[in-house]
Amino acid sequence: MLAVVGDVSAADVALLAGAAVLNVATFAPPWMTALPGLGFIRALAMTQAATALSSSVPAGEAVGVGLFARMLRAWGYSRGVVAAVVAVIATFNVLVKVVLPLAAMAALLAAGKTAGPALQVTTAVGVAASVAAIAALAFGLRRESSTRSLGSWLDRVVDRLRVRRAQSIGDALVHFRAEALGLLGRRWASLVVWTVVGHLCVFVVLLASLHAADVGNVALVDAFAAWALTRLLTAIPITPGGLGVVEIGLTGALVASGGENAPVVAAVLLYRAFTWLPTLAAGAVSALVWRRLRAA
Repeated sequence: MLAVVGDVSAADVALLAGAAVLNVATFAPPWMTALPGLGFIRALAMTQAATALSSSVPAGEAVGVGLFARMLRAWGYSRGVVAAVVAVIATFNVLVKVVLPLAAMAALLAAGKTAGPALQVTTAVGVAASVAAIAALAFGLRRESSTRSLGSWLDRVVDRLRVRRAQSIGDALVHFRAEALGLLGRRWASLVVWTVVGHLCVFVVLLASLHAADVGNVALVDAFAAWALTRLLTAIPITPGGLGVVEIGLTGALVASGGENAPVVAAVLLYRAFTWLPTLAAGAVSALVWRRLRAA
C-alpha cells in the first residue's frame, strides 16, 4: 500500500490537487444562492470553518450548525433567515445523499449489472427514513395554522420542563415557515443544481485517487455505486467526518467490485487525504480570519 502511494506521479498529484480545489470551491455556491450578497469569500470561509469543526469533534454536526449560525448572525442575518437557510441546505444535502444510491442502482441496471444487497438495503432504509421525515415536515408546515398548532404543542411541552425561552416556539415556527417557503419558491432549482454539483465534485476526487493508485479494474459505474453507498452511510454522523465508516465501507465496496486490496486501500487513503485535509487547513485559517470578513 505504501509503495503504491509512494509511486504516485507528479502529474497525478497535480490532478488530485486540482480535484481537491474544485471540491472545496463548490462548498460556497449553495450558500451564495440562498443568501444573495453573502459573497464567495465569506461563504467559503464559513463552510470550511464549520465543516472542519464538524469533521473533527464528537457531535460535530451540531457544533458545525452552531458555527454557521454564529457567523451568519455576526454578518447581520436575522435568526429566522439563518434557521431557514441552514435547514433547507441541510435537507437538500441529505436528499442528494439518498438520491445518489438510487442513481447508482439505475446505472448498474443499465449496464446489465445487479446492485449488491448492501446497496439495496441501505438505499431502501435511507429512502424510507427520508420520506418519513419529509412527510412529517410537510404535515407540520403545510399551512400556517398547522404550523402554529405544532408550535403551541411544543410550547406546552417546554413549559412543563420549565425551560425559559425568548420567543414562543409557535411564533418561531411560523416565521421559519415563511422564510423557508420564500427561499424554496425563489431559488430551489439553483439550490438543487449546486448541491448535486458539490456532491459530484467529491466523486471526482475519488476518480482522481483511483487513477493515481492505478486501480484500473473497477468500472466507473461500480466506483460510483461504491461511493454513493458510502456517501449515504455518512448521512448518519456515527463518527466525526465519517472517520472509519468511509474507509472501511468504501474499501470493502471497491474490493468487492474487483479492485485489488493494496491499490484500493491506497486510493481510499488518497481520497480521504484530499477531501479532508484541505478542508481542515482552510477551516483553520477561516476560523482565525472570519471576523475580518464582516464588511466583505
